[in-house]
Amino acid sequence: MIINIPEVSIIMATYNRAHFILETLKSIQNQNFQNWDCLIIDDGGSDNTFEVIEPILNTDSRFKYLQRPEKYTKGLPGCRNYGLDKAAGDFILFFDDDDIAHPDLLAISHSELSNGKFDFCRFQRETFQGEFFYNFDNDTNITREYLGVEKIEKVVLNEIPFNSCQILWNRRCFENKRFKEDLMYAEEWELYSRILSDNFKGVSINKTLMYGRKHANSNTGEYMGGNQIRIQSHIEAYILVFKNLVTKDLITQNLLKHFLQMSFYFRSPRLIKLILKKSNYSLTRKQLYRAGFYFYPLIRPLFVIKGKIIDA
Repeated sequence: MIINIPEVSIIMATYNRAHFILETLKSIQNQNFQNWDCLIIDDGGSDNTFEVIEPILNTDSRFKYLQRPEKYTKGLPGCRNYGLDKAAGDFILFFDDDDIAHPDLLAISHSELSNGKFDFCRFQRETFQGEFFYNFDNDTNITREYLGVEKIEKVVLNEIPFNSCQILWNRRCFENKRFKEDLMYAEEWELYSRILSDNFKGVSINKTLMYGRKHANSNTGEYMGGNQIRIQSHIEAYILVFKNLVTKDLITQNLLKHFLQMSFYFRSPRLIKLILKKSNYSLTRKQLYRAGFYFYPLIRPLFVIKGKIIDA
């Protein structure tokens, strides 16, 4: 008996996306590279997602519908970890249940990794709202940039965005790594910075291969709307990323400044306490930062007033 093992395993968590998911699955089905499977992991939704996708499940065995088991925490990280544990392919692609893929997404990104030189391929991702217009860029002129641990500052600062659905990974990147299941925001940023800090090597190409749908019910939409679970997870992700960078001696002065700024932005005593403890600042400077942190809400209006006077 011959068992066909896919080269690429696509991991898609879904939750109440019956109105979007079929278009997403069809964009996967339309890939020019065909040796893939897609694990659709339902996070316990209450809509008719299964009924909507049942016809495509019955006609294309590469799609597999799974329910997230109880031992994995409810949420995107738990679903993705379950997918990683079930995936059979040598390469991994995470896919949102409302995005659209360029027909050459897998063909191009897989080609970049096929010689074994790189551990991951990052490609460009654009966003859209409302109806998607299928006007794909077919330009074959692709430029490349090497991505290694020396670029981790730019990744952490989001100067090189590492969105969860814009990277094809060699599965070896996840051999001893999983998403933190208690994070409900920035979980991919936290994990991907850990991967890069362990000296995995990648290539970034200037080709847009993924199109992300923007809407208010997305994780990012909820975060921007002030959802406290998302915001507290973002703070926790900052703490975890900072600890990892310190442990691996990868904190630059620019990164230290960024983490301090974010501790003020989030008003997080835990984050600023950790940063000052691990920094090589003088005692006087640490005391000034502590005082500034606690008194900043009182003196901030003065800076705003001063700024308006200068602008005038």
